Amino acid sequence: MLAIDTNLIVRYLTGDHPAQTAAARALIDGNDVFVCNTVFMETEWVLRSTYGFTPVRIADALTAFAGLPRVTLENATAVSKALDWVTKGMDFADALHLATAHDCTAFVSFDNAFAKAANTLGDLKVRAP
Repeated sequence: MLAIDTNLIVRYLTGDHPAQTAAARALIDGNDVFVCNTVFMETEWVLRSTYGFTPVRIADALTAFAGLPRVTLENATAVSKALDWVTKGMDFADALHLATAHDCTAFVSFDNAFAKAANTLGDLKVRAP
C-alpha cells in the first residue's frame, strides 16, 4: 500500500495539470493507496481556497474519491461524518477534529461559531474552557 500526498488527490480531482493528472490517476487507480486524515484535511483546504469549490462540491468530490476501490482512509467513519457535517454548514477541519474525538466527554474550544454548529449537528458537545 502506498501513502499519498495532497497534491496527487488534487490532481486526480481537478485535472488541472495534464501530465501530473495522468500520473496521479495511474498511480491511484493502479495501486492500493492510503490517505491519512491530515492529507484529506489539506485537500479540502486546497479545493476550497485555491480552486473555489463550494462545501457541497468538496463533500461530493471527497466522498467519491474515498469510495474508490483502492483507496483506504485513516479513519473512514470520521471522514464520512465530517463530510456530512460540511454539507450542513460546519467547517471541514472543525468537523474532522470533532468526529475523531468521539471517545471524549467534550470538545473544548474558544471558537463560538464552531461550538454553535457542532452542538446543533454533532454528538459530542463543544464548550468553552
